[in-house]
Amino acid sequence: MFTNQTILVTGGTGSFGKKFISAVLKQNVKKVIVFSRDELKQYEMAQEFTDPRIRFFIGDVRDKERLYRAFDGVDIVIHAAALKHVGACEYNPFEAVKTNIHGAQNIIEAAIDRGVKKVIALSTDKAASPINLYGATKLASDKLFVAGNSYAGDKDTRFAVVRYGNVVGSRGSVVPFFKKLKQDGATVIPVTDDRMTRFWITLDQGVQFVIDSLTRMNGGEIFIPKIPSMSILDLAEAIAPECDIKIVGIRPGEKLHEAMITEDDARHTLEYDDYFVIQPEFPWWSAEYSNGGKSLPEGFTYVSNVNNQWLSVDELRELVK
Repeated sequence: MFTNQTILVTGGTGSFGKKFISAVLKQNVKKVIVFSRDELKQYEMAQEFTDPRIRFFIGDVRDKERLYRAFDGVDIVIHAAALKHVGACEYNPFEAVKTNIHGAQNIIEAAIDRGVKKVIALSTDKAASPINLYGATKLASDKLFVAGNSYAGDKDTRFAVVRYGNVVGSRGSVVPFFKKLKQDGATVIPVTDDRMTRFWITLDQGVQFVIDSLTRMNGGEIFIPKIPSMSILDLAEAIAPECDIKIVGIRPGEKLHEAMITEDDARHTLEYDDYFVIQPEFPWWSAEYSNGGKSLPEGFTYVSNVNNQWLSVDELRELVK
């Protein structure tokens, strides 16, 4: 599907962006545009990625005019740019609103007006029943992208969302934090709560799921992969088995367990072999788009502590290598 296509990735210097761009460059793409606001990260990425099909475009999703210029001639947009650190968003709430919500609307308007064919926005499990500002802004972003299909009117631009859980080893995640403590000779690993669970996905899996979702999308879906859960205690055991555990308490805006499908969303969600699709509740959505998915039972939720897939300590140890 990428043959002779121009693809733009917002937040393209991040963990996901770099892995996604590595994958699509193996295909016969016409051009890949890295859109981000950090000059240094773009410079460093340019030393690593020397493919002549890459372009580096400095800009911020808050700047609609810059997006209009960047989207000229673009076929596919992957929207990965966001303020994602829960603590930073709690302390700087309106900055998160400007990037994650206003930026989302800017992406939608620029994509429609520039004739982009497909847009996939990356979301997070924190957008389901959010309790922190980051999750709330991503829920709003998800709603905007789904509604963007109505906003497009008779234009050809289509929008969809991919929602998944914690990414193994991504910048700012708990894995590099635990690893650094171990490397620095720590004898104690801090854990917020010994009951905590999270959904877990690798970068490779996340990238492939986005590519698969681009192929499947009709516009308006929220795609959710079926992925395993892990216990924070098992993760600590996998990384630093020789260290003691110190319970330090849940931080502001943090949940014990994360959800990806709420009970209310489940009523209009379809299940497939290895993923779910939350369908939009709009009159233009047709059952013909279901492609064989099955409805979920009443009261269904997809929450990390009641998942039927779990990673063992040994499996976590392999992943974090």
